[in-house]
Amino acid sequence: MFSEYFPWYPFFTFLSFFWGAAIGSFLNVCIYRIPRDESVVAPRSHCPHCSKLIPWYLNIPIFSYLMLCGRCRFCKARITPRYVLVELLVALLFLLVWLKFDLLMGARPLGLLPIVSPALVPVYWLFVSGLVLATFVDLEHYIIPDSVSIGGMVAGLILSALVPAMHGVETVLESLIQSVIGLAMGFGLLWSIGKLGSVIFRKPAMGFGDVKLIGAMGAFLGWQAVLFTIIGSSLVGSVIGISLVVGRCKRMQSRLPYGPYLALAAILWIFWGQNWWQLYIDFLTRPVY
Repeated sequence: MFSEYFPWYPFFTFLSFFWGAAIGSFLNVCIYRIPRDESVVAPRSHCPHCSKLIPWYLNIPIFSYLMLCGRCRFCKARITPRYVLVELLVALLFLLVWLKFDLLMGARPLGLLPIVSPALVPVYWLFVSGLVLATFVDLEHYIIPDSVSIGGMVAGLILSALVPAMHGVETVLESLIQSVIGLAMGFGLLWSIGKLGSVIFRKPAMGFGDVKLIGAMGAFLGWQAVLFTIIGSSLVGSVIGISLVVGRCKRMQSRLPYGPYLALAAILWIFWGQNWWQLYIDFLTRPVY
């Protein structure tokens, strides 16, 4: 067992969950303030209804929402469930990223792909945090902040130079090449698809924020992840779209942005995608008798 070689592993497992919840709490601030061009640093967290500052003991991720039954302590206004949802989601994603780490490359829980470089853990934490931020802003405002998309491209390139293990290579040059190829392929491929769709349907078929977002994904994860993300997001979008049509929610289908589908597919790639990709390649290259 890996824990026998790393006795602090259970402690860090619990810590990763609570750290993720704390980051989720900060992301809630970003989700609310960034689209409104407000500072994410000042003022301190406050109720959007009565503007009362929230003391630290009422700002404990997940727990405070449950303790207050989803209402402001001062004005009793309802707190959107999005707050606890984001905190819980990020906590679970951080936990899953940590569970991937295993110096012995042994089998991981839930079939997670193991990683041996501890530097990949904070890299993936940063990446999934950006995806959660982009998803919830896009769902509410139909935009993807440049701080996530363009910032993600820059961060992906810089981190690729610092952590070559992001692309499964050993040298800085190889890692940077993979990052640039991923960025260019993601940006160029989705931009081309959007342009083609605009010509066919004679109206904008895709927001430019989605194009920049998948460029950032490519910078972090490489070109294979780009292909997987485009194919996976299209499949997920098709299934959800058909389900909404069958459920007579066609109007809701037309209002769902594409960014969350891209984010979901990229997250699936981090945890299981490379195995699925290999199965797909094996299927295409199997001998035909």
